[in-house]
Amino acid sequence: MQPIDEYGYLILAVNTDTVDYIACAKRLSQSIKHWNPSAKVCVVTNTECTDTDFDYVKLLPTVESNPYAYDPYIFRLSPFRETIKLEADMIVASSIDHWWDLFRHKDVVVSQGCRNYYDNVSLSRQYRKTFDENALPDVYNAITYWRLSNTAKEFFQVVHAIFQNWTDFKALIKFPEDIPSTDLVYAMAVEIIGCDRCTLPGSPTMVHMKKHIIGTQTENWTRELVWEFNPLRINTVAQFGAFHYHIKDWQ
Repeated sequence: MQPIDEYGYLILAVNTDTVDYIACAKRLSQSIKHWNPSAKVCVVTNTECTDTDFDYVKLLPTVESNPYAYDPYIFRLSPFRETIKLEADMIVASSIDHWWDLFRHKDVVVSQGCRNYYDNVSLSRQYRKTFDENALPDVYNAITYWRLSNTAKEFFQVVHAIFQNWTDFKALIKFPEDIPSTDLVYAMAVEIIGCDRCTLPGSPTMVHMKKHIIGTQTENWTRELVWEFNPLRINTVAQFGAFHYHIKDWQ
């Protein structure tokens, strides 16, 4: 696709029966523009959307049985020459404009690892057992950068091939998932293409508010921890960068 803008943020938002991901994407877009008012944001969705919080709305061309399997389409739907894809159920807690200078060292960067709300690198492997069993890179699709390039085209072609031929690909790994997550597919694609081509040491990571990462008693951290906005603080600790709140109805 011929780009119509130089760079911007892309959010994939496909609603389910239980989650309004477009509402999540709207909230994320608002947080990006709060810190960087000139930022451009594109939402990719399967629902008509005229919300002015988005600069571009792109409709998915097909319906997939696996709700994760829409990622291969974002490469050609992005209106930007350079794109940072962000997962819908996140907000931005500080300016991330400097990310562009970091990411531009590579054609493709998939983030590695995550942080807890104390800004410590997570050591929990509870959600990464399949990755560890198969020595796959510890990548998170929630923050992914690419610029129009042969590397990016190849990466998303591999992602598409894995989703479309999962029965064949899952035979290659131990303890395969019946329905592969986006993170698992991205990890396999990074392994196939090469970590040196698709990752960047020291690149931005997200705060991930899942139970075993932050050490709460239950999955719903909003009922255990004290949180406040403007600025965002969790148990009085100021947050920055990408904050993956995980609990979709968090207000």
